[in-house]
Amino acid sequence: MTVTLHVCTTCKMGQPIPDDAPRPGARLLAALQAAGAPEGVRILPVECLSACDHGCNIALSGPGRWSYVYRGMDPDEHVADILAGAAAYAATVDGIVPWRERPIIFRKQSLARIPPMEN
Repeated sequence: MTVTLHVCTTCKMGQPIPDDAPRPGARLLAALQAAGAPEGVRILPVECLSACDHGCNIALSGPGRWSYVYRGMDPDEHVADILAGAAAYAATVDGIVPWRERPIIFRKQSLARIPPMEN
């Protein structure tokens, strides 16, 4: 079953960004897409995850799984860790990756954990 990695494309990482410059969130999306999604993961852009003070922000969700919002992702440093974390998430039944199996940035940068929707 496919899970979704949502990437906020409007995130500025708390920095002033000129209107004509690519936002860090858009750079993160491009870097993730260029690296390629792990099996069972689709990468989708979103315009805002409402965590602007914490950007760059991503979220992981899937049917019947816990969802997570992560903050402070750096488009130059965290792409491999994000994709590894997304792959680990996709490999679960309920979205709960054991603590020690999560990339360190997922352990430290979790902003929210949201229960699965009831069917």
